[in-house]
Amino acid sequence: MGTTTVTTATEVVLPGKVEVAGLQIRTRTLPAPAAGQVVLSMDATGVSFAEQQMRLGKYFSQPPFPFVPGYDVVGTVTTTGPDVDPALAGRRFAAVTKVGSWASAQVLAAADLVAVPDGVSAAAAETVAVNGVTAWQMLHRNTTVRAGGTIVVLGANGGVGSTLAQLARHAGITVLGTASPRHHAALRELGVTPVDYHDPQMYRKLRELAPDGVDAVFDHVGGAGVADSWRLLRRGGTLVSYGTAASKDTEGNSQLPVLRLFARLALWNLLPNGKSARFYNFWAGKRRLNTFRARLREDLTQVLRLVESGVLRPQIAAEFPLSDAGAALALAESRTVAGKVVIVADPGRP
Repeated sequence: MGTTTVTTATEVVLPGKVEVAGLQIRTRTLPAPAAGQVVLSMDATGVSFAEQQMRLGKYFSQPPFPFVPGYDVVGTVTTTGPDVDPALAGRRFAAVTKVGSWASAQVLAAADLVAVPDGVSAAAAETVAVNGVTAWQMLHRNTTVRAGGTIVVLGANGGVGSTLAQLARHAGITVLGTASPRHHAALRELGVTPVDYHDPQMYRKLRELAPDGVDAVFDHVGGAGVADSWRLLRRGGTLVSYGTAASKDTEGNSQLPVLRLFARLALWNLLPNGKSARFYNFWAGKRRLNTFRARLREDLTQVLRLVESGVLRPQIAAEFPLSDAGAALALAESRTVAGKVVIVADPGRP
């Protein structure tokens, strides 16, 4: 395919701590890609828990307002800069950006692009861009759970949780997953044993299902309940904490819940019980940029191959056009959906 020059971009802007109706739309001129850069035209992006926290100013390392949110993107290269293979134009890639992807187009480093197989749709690839890497790395790089083991996935109906559950089942691991009862049938279809996360006896029921303890717990909630997650582990088990959802709607310093969690995990690692606790940080190791990029490319490529082969079933909760990003964010925040809310290009985009 030839190169199509994209000179402007429509962007969704988060101007400050606003309700979802307060998102703004703007159009700006894109700079020409510099050496090593491309222009990527968005085919699909999505709503992660990070954007929900950012709207409230509670994401641990978010930029100052105003900014364009959007943690990841799948798109088509339209323009290549100097020192970039022009054959990239017309091809589809995924990238993890942290911010900036709620836009019809953006300038990115070509080194951050990961090729999407032809047989995988943009929306399907979007569901595993950040969620798939997160799930893969937590399961295969942060733990050593083997086939025949048992894990607990809190929020197993969510974007990360549903992907993690499928990866674990593919590896021969038993999965106990928490979710609202409305999602239990879908979890059973994925091979997950569901437990109602609204039930005040949730942890007791998890213990009854695994009386000897579990090999790993994946906890995105944090807060006081993380201690109960720790107690579910057998000797040699691993707690992987990767969020503080419990503090999303609380007032106060957004960094304190994270810092308290870090301190608690560090303390537990000093205990002589054979268990370990880790905090998963997607961006860990980025100071060694080439190594970080190589690891991300390797892991996302593995996940995309599983999508292409049908082993991993993308969990798409709903699709919204970019101009209706506020409705997409509202649905994601409703906590009623299974999978990931996806944002796609507006109809009629050049």
